[in-house]
Amino acid sequence: MATQGRAARSPLVLDIARLGRRPGSMATFQETVPNPSRMGLDLIGIAEGAPLTMDLQVQAVSEGVLVTGTVAAPTTGECARCLTPVTGEVEIELTELYAYPDSTTDATTEDDEVGRVGANGVPDTVDLEQPIVDAVGLALPFAPLCGPDCAGLCPECGVTMATAEPGHHHDTIDPRWAKLAGLLDRDER
Repeated sequence: MATQGRAARSPLVLDIARLGRRPGSMATFQETVPNPSRMGLDLIGIAEGAPLTMDLQVQAVSEGVLVTGTVAAPTTGECARCLTPVTGEVEIELTELYAYPDSTTDATTEDDEVGRVGANGVPDTVDLEQPIVDAVGLALPFAPLCGPDCAGLCPECGVTMATAEPGHHHDTIDPRWAKLAGLLDRDER
C-alpha cells in the first residue's frame, strides 16, 4: 500500500475517498515519503527530501475523519554550544480531527482549531503537513547539544574546547590595569 491513498500534489496529502462518510470505516497508511519542505527549528530540523516514515490509521467519524499514528524522520543540525554537526531522529504522535465540510464541527470551530477535509481544494483529502510541522517543532530540542557535557567554544579564540589542550586559557589583563602591569615588568628587571 506504498502509494495507494496519497494525492499527487504533496506526499503529506492523503486521499480518503475510499472511507466514504461511513462512521467506523478505517484505512491504514504505512509509507515512507519525502519531506516536502524543511521542518523544525533554527538549529535542528528535518531536511527537505528526508524520508518521513508514516504509520497512520485514518477513521471516519460522524463529524469528519480522525487521523492517529506516528511519523518518524531523521534530523540534522548544529550543536548550540560548539556548532558541530548533530544528527538524530524524531518521532511524533499524531492525533488530528479533520471536519467534513458543512458538518456541525466545521460550523462551530475556528479555522485554526480543527483541520478540514478538502481544505487544500481537492475533495476527500486531508493535508497532514501543518500538524506534522507543529508537532515536530514541539518535539525537537530548542538548544540541541552534541553531548550533555559539551563545553562549547573558547570565547577568546573560538577553538572547540573539546579539542583544545587541557588547561586551555588566555592571559588577559583588564585594559584599566595594563599600565600597572607595565610597571611591574620594569621593577622585575
